[in-house]
Amino acid sequence: QLRLVQSGGMLVQPGGSLVLSCEATGSPLDPYVIGWFRQAPGMGRFKISCIKTTGDIISHEDSVKGRFTISRDNAKNTVYLHMNNLELEDTAVYYCATAWRCEGYFGTFGQGTQVTVSS
Repeated sequence: QLRLVQSGGMLVQPGGSLVLSCEATGSPLDPYVIGWFRQAPGMGRFKISCIKTTGDIISHEDSVKGRFTISRDNAKNTVYLHMNNLELEDTAVYYCATAWRCEGYFGTFGQGTQVTVSS
């Protein structure tokens, strides 16, 4: 059974960079698209970006365009969220999840990892 294990969240200063990892266990990751979501305190969970099986990336949130990007390493069964020039507003719990299409239903989520941007 597919399970997603996340890591990499931490406290970082504004302007800093961070890489979050999402490793799949129990099943190959390459048939799936992978979405990254985030949930800020008191807010709902929103999709910010998605990487297709082809490696094409769809950005779903304007505030992260040009700062965040996704990469996938199918050999390692891992997807990464590269976060640059972090802002206070990026503070949130970040989740990865799988689906068949970036516009589709995401059925399996990782456990989430906390990113806190603070000086």
